[in-house]
Amino acid sequence: MLKELAVSIIMPAYNAQATIARAVASVLAQTHVHFELVVIADDEQDYEAVLGRAGIADQRLRFLSSGLIGAGSCPARNVGLDAARFEIAAILDADDAFKPEKLEITVPLAVQYGLVSCALDILTPDGDHLRHVGIGENRLLSPDDYKFTNFSMDSMLVHDRRRADPRFSTTQPAMTDLEYLLKIFAQVPACFHVGIPLHDYVKMPVSLSNGPGVKDRMVASKTMMRRGLAEGNYPFADPTGIVGMGRFLDISLAAEKTYAPRPGANPPDLFEDHIEPLLVRTP
Repeated sequence: MLKELAVSIIMPAYNAQATIARAVASVLAQTHVHFELVVIADDEQDYEAVLGRAGIADQRLRFLSSGLIGAGSCPARNVGLDAARFEIAAILDADDAFKPEKLEITVPLAVQYGLVSCALDILTPDGDHLRHVGIGENRLLSPDDYKFTNFSMDSMLVHDRRRADPRFSTTQPAMTDLEYLLKIFAQVPACFHVGIPLHDYVKMPVSLSNGPGVKDRMVASKTMMRRGLAEGNYPFADPTGIVGMGRFLDISLAAEKTYAPRPGANPPDLFEDHIEPLLVRTP
């Protein structure tokens, strides 16, 4: 196995005692075995001990600390990226999971194209399937097209750090995955999309309910990115993509105004269901 096919998986962890064993187990079950998993505690928790009590131990696991408590996933992710030993990087939150073939499929593509996304399997915390996002044919997505396919979160990305190696914003209120993607597009002109679900995205209760303050943070973040695109703060390797990315943010901001999830709805009202009809492009 060539060194460039080894991958560093970055996992921030905060109050993750109930979910991290499943997330880590999904990495250890990968058919691609050349990786390191860097777990960064953001709560002074000893996650090596937590996993040990669950019967999980592996020499490919590394345990670091953000040096902070509850500072958010971005500082922890940045600690992990700074410590990463391999050129290919993937992000996995401690409440999500990889499908078994995620790395086998995406890592070689990341070497070839620089950036890879995949379809998502959106689940409840109990593991019930809610919907897919990004199902379809494998294809190359320009920045103009990307969010019209991957209109949910962007933590499923795998990228080649030799092509682009940004860090996550520590000041953005939310949507930091998308802001990170905008920085990657400064160096990588397009993203190869795998149209089968390789990543489990678990909608935690605050996401399901769009709880207190969530909408305000989303609107603030989308507004910041939209303004940044207009002011040239996010130069793209493919500059034509700025138009489509800006159009997505305009649509998404408009959708926030009309999104009114019903408390306790079962199945829950998802923002993905709300925005998808608005993203249909006419020829």
